[in-house]
Amino acid sequence: GVDVLVALALYTAVVLVALLAHVVLVLSPLIRLVGGWNPIAFTKALREVWITAFSTSSSAATLPTTIRVTEEQLHVPRPIANFVLPLGSTINMDGTTIYQVIAVLFVAQVWGVPLDGAAHLTLILVAMLMAIGAAGVPGGVIPLLYVVMITVGIPEQVVGTGIALILGMDRILDMCRSAVNVVGDSTTAVVVAHLERGRVSESG
Repeated sequence: GVDVLVALALYTAVVLVALLAHVVLVLSPLIRLVGGWNPIAFTKALREVWITAFSTSSSAATLPTTIRVTEEQLHVPRPIANFVLPLGSTINMDGTTIYQVIAVLFVAQVWGVPLDGAAHLTLILVAMLMAIGAAGVPGGVIPLLYVVMITVGIPEQVVGTGIALILGMDRILDMCRSAVNVVGDSTTAVVVAHLERGRVSESG
């Protein structure tokens, strides 16, 4: 019914706002203060990476583009890019972690499952760990949501229905969180390269 559609629209909006807030409040300050880049210039340089990740919903498929753009546009040395970015595409899933937390809370609220403070803390920790193991392919996080929901105490009979409910909105959210994931990878590569340049300058 209409109530379900409204709830899904609000859920989608919350995920998108949270992903945007992560980019603006976490990644942008890192780029400016630690990476030595203007966030706007950084975003423009990564335009091809954003588009590729958004269209493929896969950080793994975007990896060759991410490496090339990071080297050519962001001037990250090849050894750093070749080490940081493949590692990041596997374990640096900040967008995926944000998505999992909001998805689990949404399902719990829809079915009236109470989650106490300990469950919230467990949710954050488990979502971070599950994101590390998430496959960098479209929909790779969906099987992990089952584990996260069961771990925080959501009844098993609710989990399957809850995942089915949010599955319809997953594609667009997958596109957005994949874009955030690859931007986080590039941010890390730029920060590491900047710190390494500083260390070499000091030792020299």
